[in-house]
Amino acid sequence: MTTTVREAVLDLLRAFNMTTIFGNPGSTELPLFLDFPDDFRYVLGLQESVVVGMADGYAQATHNAAFVNLHSAAGVGHAMGNIFTAHKNRTPMVITAGQQARSILPFDPFLFSGQATELPKPYVKWSIEPARAEDVPLAIARAYYIAMQQPRGPVLVSIPADDWTRRCEPVAARRVSTETRPEPQLLALIGDALDAAKRPAFVVGAAVDRDRAWDDVVRLAERHNAAVWVAPMSGRCGFPEDHRLFAGFLPAMREKIVALLAGHDLVFALGAAAFTYHVEGAGPHLPAGAELVQLIEDPAIAAWAPEGTSAVGGIRLGVQDLLARPVPPALADREDPQPRALPARAEPGASGELMSVAFVMQTLAEVRDAHSIVVEEAPSSRPVMQAHLPILHSETFYTMCSGGLGHGMPAAVGVALAKPGKKVIGLLGDGSSMYSIQALWSAAQLKLPITFIILKNRRYAALQEFAPTFGFKPGETLQGTDLPELDFLALARGQGCDAVNVVDADQLADVLREALNSPRPILVEVDVA
Repeated sequence: MTTTVREAVLDLLRAFNMTTIFGNPGSTELPLFLDFPDDFRYVLGLQESVVVGMADGYAQATHNAAFVNLHSAAGVGHAMGNIFTAHKNRTPMVITAGQQARSILPFDPFLFSGQATELPKPYVKWSIEPARAEDVPLAIARAYYIAMQQPRGPVLVSIPADDWTRRCEPVAARRVSTETRPEPQLLALIGDALDAAKRPAFVVGAAVDRDRAWDDVVRLAERHNAAVWVAPMSGRCGFPEDHRLFAGFLPAMREKIVALLAGHDLVFALGAAAFTYHVEGAGPHLPAGAELVQLIEDPAIAAWAPEGTSAVGGIRLGVQDLLARPVPPALADREDPQPRALPARAEPGASGELMSVAFVMQTLAEVRDAHSIVVEEAPSSRPVMQAHLPILHSETFYTMCSGGLGHGMPAAVGVALAKPGKKVIGLLGDGSSMYSIQALWSAAQLKLPITFIILKNRRYAALQEFAPTFGFKPGETLQGTDLPELDFLALARGQGCDAVNVVDADQLADVLREALNSPRPILVEVDVA
């Protein structure tokens, strides 16, 4: 029995529970959508980077690969920023890209992709343009299994337009392992080091929450009475920030990391690189007298760790194995780590002055449900957010691990699609928002009750604050970093999204409460100092 390539692929997607398709179609993709089935949902993004950003949020929130459909070379090119972010986020994603019909490929036809499999590299785990139309379903199946295997990530399949109607044999979905267990001998060494340490510190990364290991990591930290830090540039939160063991956030600077970890004799990098740096540094990677151990699902990250013992495997399975070890009696005598110094309460400021970001974050923390989900892309405000907007529960915080802008706003749409019973808050800088502002249209069309909060400081603040690192003097003009006259209310309303501006600190709490209760997407533009 044979079927069409199109029907074989749709049956596979049903078996993989991938019946939501994110896309922005072009001519070479149209044959996939002939007689579009009722049990599938097509989510349209107005630009391909928005499409991938929505799929990223959706995949992270569902813990399953998202299916993305892009248009040939131009569409993949537009999407590359967020493909890069999906790669850094370790987000499973099956990306299909249209290709011109096979019969005209020898003539360099209009809108074809000359090197379709090379274009997205190195930011996909695997890419292929099948040799025959009949091989497309097998390629889709293989792509799904590869995307879902740890470390997860995006893959790409280039599909000529005339392949969809060809006859082929159906392909049955298989059960393929997606998780790995760390080597027992190496894990035993890590367990022994934890048991012997006097003052251990955990550094938790995005893989903790990504691998649903939050609760197990809390239990392991409590067993060892370890201070817990969040790794530099982590795209997820892996530990409750109101816990007595929570120590704070490590910056992406070698010398500062060493200073903050001083006094610890063991550093356990858990689901995190050791360490992610953003600026040039010098000296040791660890404080004097400290040993490094690591548990990470990505062998490439383990390979470049500067020292110590690295076990490669799933975080949840590895932590469960560590918890299965007998508890040494000596652990009961271990001293409590020094409690974290909490920030002072932010004040609204004098009458007529713009609000501080700290006051906005503090107010949001007071009025939001702690189980609501924050999707953040406000790089210059992140340290302030970390001080005044604590994340308390698993899977309630998402940002990009890449540093590439344009992910946050569409990712909020994807997370809201995946978790319809949850309130999603998109917390964004004004500069960041403009990279993917078209996501507001998708939110409005899908009637998602997302609250987008734009921190409007009228500049690329992160660049201006980073400038002294490269020799700029205080007050010196930095070209290309001012953003005057952006009107986010007009931009939102023009795409069908409600919008409101707030300048007065006395009105902020009431405006946020009303926005968080809105059944429709709403944008809150907050003028900040």
